[in-house]
Amino acid sequence: MVLGELPELPHLPELPARGPGADMIGRSAGLLVELPVEVYAGRWRVAPRPGRDLRRARDLMERDLDQLAEQAEGYAGPIKVQAAGPLTLAASLELPIGGRLLRDPGAVRDLTGSLAEGLRAHVAAVARRLPQASVLLQLDEPSLPTVLAGRVPTESGLGAYRAVESVDAAALLRTVVEAVGVPTLVHCCAPDVPLELIRSTGAVAVALDLDLVTKLDPLGEAIDAGLGLLAGAAPTRPPSAGGAPTSAQIADRVRQVWDRLGFPRRQLAEQVVITPACGLAGATPEYARVVLAACRDAGRRLAED
Repeated sequence: MVLGELPELPHLPELPARGPGADMIGRSAGLLVELPVEVYAGRWRVAPRPGRDLRRARDLMERDLDQLAEQAEGYAGPIKVQAAGPLTLAASLELPIGGRLLRDPGAVRDLTGSLAEGLRAHVAAVARRLPQASVLLQLDEPSLPTVLAGRVPTESGLGAYRAVESVDAAALLRTVVEAVGVPTLVHCCAPDVPLELIRSTGAVAVALDLDLVTKLDPLGEAIDAGLGLLAGAAPTRPPSAGGAPTSAQIADRVRQVWDRLGFPRRQLAEQVVITPACGLAGATPEYARVVLAACRDAGRRLAED
């Protein structure tokens, strides 16, 4: 479906409904090097040694890569892979003694180094299977604004972990971006996306939900500085009234924001990719196919403006 509907920028799909190890955190934690994880009481935590849960996560990823190689044999062009970023992993993974990794700055640094090494190997594995393709990396950071604001709740729910300073968060992301060595974008489908921070990491683009953008000036400054934009302009599930949006409606939504930013229309097609607002894990296959096709056709409409 992905290769058929998005022939110019396909990606390796994530299918989380397969259970632990296919979810965003487990799938990404399975890429960590010398930092094994396991499921305990329904949550992922650092483990003393590799076990069944880690083997399952890695087996699912290996099977997905084999399917990608089979379906995309001979593909030449950009292809995107994605994984949770270091801040979101630190806010989600638990220490063996309890509490999130976020509570221990040293553990967060170790996690970041392990993730950087694991993602470098993951990108290399994709490149070996698709030697004519150019791999792009997407770091999913839905928890980034919450981490920066000090709003990640402790286990009791009565408190929150201390905020991570912007300069420290940027350094962690930059460590991963520089280590992997391929064009990297940061995806955050949450309010208050820290655009200046993301731009300082060396990322080439940001992916966000247009409906959650309340302040246009920071977005305009990021675009003016050359940051690419993956504009989440299509709902991830069918609206309560009516069906999926048409490509014309999605294109109009992006044009409206672009015109308010004040940039020339010709620049839009060069710097913007149209996407769903966030992941499609909750969508039916039928809706996913329709909305991906609509985003693709909306992009072509804008290219013709």
